[in-house]
Formats: sequence, structure tokens, C-alpha cells
Amino acid sequence: MVNQLAARNVCFGYPDGPRVLHGVSLELARGELVSLVGPNGSGKSTLLRCMAGLAELDAGEVLLDGSPLRVGTPRERALNVAVVPQFLPSLFDVRVEDFVLGGRYARIDRWVGPGASDREAIEKALVACDVIECRGRAMSELSGGQRQRVVVARAVAQEAAVLLVDEPTTSLDPDHQVTIFELLARLACEGRIVLVVTHELNLAAQFSAAMAVLHEGRLVARGSVDALMRSEVLTPVYGERLHFGRMDDGRPFVVPRARLLRRPQG
Repeated sequence: MVNQLAARNVCFGYPDGPRVLHGVSLELARGELVSLVGPNGSGKSTLLRCMAGLAELDAGEVLLDGSPLRVGTPRERALNVAVVPQFLPSLFDVRVEDFVLGGRYARIDRWVGPGASDREAIEKALVACDVIECRGRAMSELSGGQRQRVVVARAVAQEAAVLLVDEPTTSLDPDHQVTIFELLARLACEGRIVLVVTHELNLAAQFSAAMAVLHEGRLVARGSVDALMRSEVLTPVYGERLHFGRMDDGRPFVVPRARLLRRPQG
């Protein structure tokens, strides 16, 4: 079982472009859900790709239980790390069940094909993500929210020890947003390492063991929900238009606050 995924002083920049990440260090431990938050363009998705071993670093390293993540074949890495991307390529008419089965490729014997354990993993993932009724449909027939839940199901079916998820609640209604976060929190409690990139600060606050704040390519805070959902931490990152409060059970929340508009006179 994998116990830790760690980025150490990671620097990354795109060719002929500015540097995106500036010496970011972030440790993730088995059994915890960590939410990575920050404004648009702060480097969250880029950091996730680096921690998945999908990008060539300019400097620093990513370690899986102390060993460099990029050692080994992509198939070998897929046994340990699953990724839910923010955007999907065109999927044409691939069936939902076949798409989710693709998440099992590292575990399927290429000479034998899918077995009972693979079919069971697919079934469990489709049920957990509330898309079991879509299993026989083409991906192109699904709504944006359904498609997003199927993508999460593919990563869940992969049964990797590390789950890196990029904005999983995009296009989802509030009920399914909660469903996805409940699932990710449960997977963490079962012993997986889970990192979620999200703009949903309040969902992150409800379900995360810890939060990390990225701003302009630098990690500016990492700690408990109570320590980070505070004006002195988030206002310098997001600006002045935030209102902070507490729910009835004491959990913190934050909402954007509109400027008061003056009505025209006369």
C-alpha cells in the first residue's frame, strides 16, 4: 500500500512561456482528502499534472513512497496513480461501460481480457458515481454532468492508491456535487491518497482533512480547514469580496459578497 505522494521544490514552465510553478512542495498522506484551491491561473491543474508524472519538471521531484514517480512504465504508474482530468478529448461513440473499463487497462491481462474482478470494479464505480443507468449509452449522448461523473467512475474503477482529481464538480448540480465529494472522502477514509483541485471552497471545507492554497505558482498555505478558511489567509489570494461565517454546526463557510449598487435617482 502506498503511504505518501510528495512534490519537492517543483518548478515548471511551458516552452517559450513564463514559469508556472515556483518551488512548490506538497505532501499527501494515505487516508486523507486534501483540497487544492486558488484563483484561476494559479497553477493548480499544472501541479496536479506534475504530481501525476505527466509533465517534465524544470526542477524538483515527485516521490511516491520515497521513490521518483516517473520511474517505470506508464502502465506500472497507472497501478498506483489515477487521474481525473479537467477536460476530455472527443470520445465519439464509445460506450460508457467500455470507457470505464479503460481505467482497468493496467490490471487486465492482455492475453486473457477482462475478468470477474474487472466487471465488479466497473459495476461498483458506476453505482458509486450514480451513472449505472448510463452504462450502455454512448458518451456523446450524455449531459455534461453525466459525462463528468463517468470520468470520475473510470478513475475509481482503476483502484489506484492515489487519486488526483481536477475540478470534479464542473457541470454538476448541487446534489451530485455533494455525492462526488462524499465518494472522494470515503475513498480517502478507506486508505487512498486523494487530492482534489476545486473552486468549491465550501465543499472543500466540509469534506477535506486539509486544504492547500496555491497563488501565482506558489504554495502560500497548507493546513486544517479551520486554519485556512479565514480572512487573513484567503483575502490576500481572492481579494476583498468575500464574506466569512460559520454554519450551525460550527463549520466555516465563505461566499462572494456583491458590491452595493446605487439606484439611479429620479
